[in-house]
Amino acid sequence: MALSRRNFVQLLGAAGISAAASAAFFDESAANAARYAEGDVSNGSRTPRGASGRVVIVGGGMAGTSAARYLRRWGGSGLTLTLVERNTAYTSNIMSNGVLTGQTTIPSLQYSYAALRNTYGVNVVTAEALGVNPTAQTVTLSNGSTLGYDRLVVAPGIVFDALPGLTVGDYDTTYPHAWQAGAQTTLLRNQLMSMPSGGTFVMTIPPAPYRCPPGPYERACLVADWLKKNKPGSRVVVLDANPKIMAEPIAFTEAFTSIHAGVIRYVPNAVIDHVDKANSTVVTTAESVRFDVFNPIPPHRAGALAQSAGLVNVGGRWAGVDVLSYESSAVPRIHVLGDAIGTTMPKSGHIANAQAKVLADAIPKLLTGQALNQAPATSSACYSPITMTTASWLTGVFHYDPATRTMLVKSIAEAPSISASNYKDMSKWFTGLMQDTFA
Repeated sequence: MALSRRNFVQLLGAAGISAAASAAFFDESAANAARYAEGDVSNGSRTPRGASGRVVIVGGGMAGTSAARYLRRWGGSGLTLTLVERNTAYTSNIMSNGVLTGQTTIPSLQYSYAALRNTYGVNVVTAEALGVNPTAQTVTLSNGSTLGYDRLVVAPGIVFDALPGLTVGDYDTTYPHAWQAGAQTTLLRNQLMSMPSGGTFVMTIPPAPYRCPPGPYERACLVADWLKKNKPGSRVVVLDANPKIMAEPIAFTEAFTSIHAGVIRYVPNAVIDHVDKANSTVVTTAESVRFDVFNPIPPHRAGALAQSAGLVNVGGRWAGVDVLSYESSAVPRIHVLGDAIGTTMPKSGHIANAQAKVLADAIPKLLTGQALNQAPATSSACYSPITMTTASWLTGVFHYDPATRTMLVKSIAEAPSISASNYKDMSKWFTGLMQDTFA
């Protein structure tokens, strides 16, 4: 039976998408995505399948933690689950732009792995995965131990390239990208506070694809709004390597040309040639701009473990996967999730959570010889602050296309207007998503 509009909205809301956002892209054909998000992935049943085997998950971000949580929920107690993560807590990239404006703090964005240990019985190991032996099916850790696996899930996140004229070390000390929430976010906040009134904040955006949250356009808007109130006469210059605004073009065109007119200057097709540190200038194919604060968002690629394990086979930067199970297209019995993969879906925390659920349905089936779901669907929502009190949103549903073996957009919608109510809904969406991942 087709879901009613009301029930569909309720399902998406329970999965972390607000009622306002979910209603905006209601589509009867998207019902599978809602059921998938809620765990109804096999003839309406969420009953564990009684699988047994050793599953090691490397990486405790949105993708890896969601995978561990739902593997236990759907795979049952017969699975031996181990999560390997070098940090003792996860710091959310989502909402971290609020640190720059003083609206939130890094500690408030940190989430522990206590629920994985205590509620789901996952063995959480605080260590770094140094290497993978796919023949022996083992993972070597920085604490000297070795873990054997029947299925390995790698969610290694991303690493950042050094821009011409900069070193990777410069990001930590002088020119923070703050595209991984943490110390760099605080550094960038401090630089903003020290910037003189009438100064210039320059940020760069790499060629797509790139990690979405914290979104580059929303960062420009929040910084601009903060500068209006705290650093009169200052401006924000956005140097975008892409030919146009890559997300929520209606909202951000309005933001750049109306709401923050005279403060934000958006420059497309601005590919970085080099950064002149001596003269505080960034040189691009479009123009050269002098800065007081420089926020370079560099090109990035799949994390180091994906590279060393031979999983990177898409454009020399990303890991290719079969989106029916997220098994690597390069190395068998290894699955890859999150920002490190090269697919048609965005690189965001919400979609990583959704992808992890597809994987959590697939691995128990692979371990028990059952057929994989041939019609997976994922859903995504993203809220974007336009000012410190208003926001927009973008939602989408992706369905599997057997002809191309990719996930294609089935439904997509952008907020019809920028509003304070969207800003309030953003908090509810974020809380729901993080509870679904870490609680």
